[in-house]
Amino acid sequence: MRRRRGFWRRLLRRALFTALALVLLSVLMVASVRFVDPWTSGFMLQARIESWLDDDPRPLRLRRQWRDFERISPQLALAVVASEDQRFPEHHGFDFRQIRQALREAQRGGRMRGASTITQQVARNLFLWNGRSWVRKGLEAWFTVLVELTWPKQRILEVYLNLAEFGPGIYGAEAAAQAFFRKDAAGLTRAEAARLAAVLPGPRRLSAGNPGPYVLRRQGEIEAQMSALGGTAWLEARLTR
Repeated sequence: MRRRRGFWRRLLRRALFTALALVLLSVLMVASVRFVDPWTSGFMLQARIESWLDDDPRPLRLRRQWRDFERISPQLALAVVASEDQRFPEHHGFDFRQIRQALREAQRGGRMRGASTITQQVARNLFLWNGRSWVRKGLEAWFTVLVELTWPKQRILEVYLNLAEFGPGIYGAEAAAQAFFRKDAAGLTRAEAARLAAVLPGPRRLSAGNPGPYVLRRQGEIEAQMSALGGTAWLEARLTR
């Protein structure tokens, strides 16, 4: 009996030690990215592995070039906020207003839509994998809290603009600007920025280079939302306060 109790105590201590070590590791990982630009992401690694396992003999070509926030057009920063998360400067990682609205729409018979914030998308894209499970959702929430606690808002948006997928294998603002408009990310116009933001919900089925009616309509809506928010000055004021 004593041996059995001793075994369970040792097992519990090891489990607690392992859990504490994982928590500390995750905190260090997130905190380090506040100062060190990530060279890849969980989503990029997953895309690379999937390309090795699919039937296409050609390896997936990943295009990505990091650009600091100051070297990305402020129009694109505003466009993704207008399109993806208009309350980004105010919330602390989770937009409960949007979550409640999405739940009400689902209860009325509408399609259940996502309400992920930019911070949640950064946490998911950088540290996790693409898929749906309660485990991943729990980890996403944990990493979202850590990101909001350790990074300023401008850093969150900078990482997002460098990790977001804008087309098959095209990650980040610079790669997207070069691939679709043959220019640097710093030179993106308002219309070009809105078009890139329009494909974010489905970058592998929507094209910024050859936009269909949906992308063009969505581009116009995003441009209108950018104006309604107050333009780039509105976002700059909220990121620097």
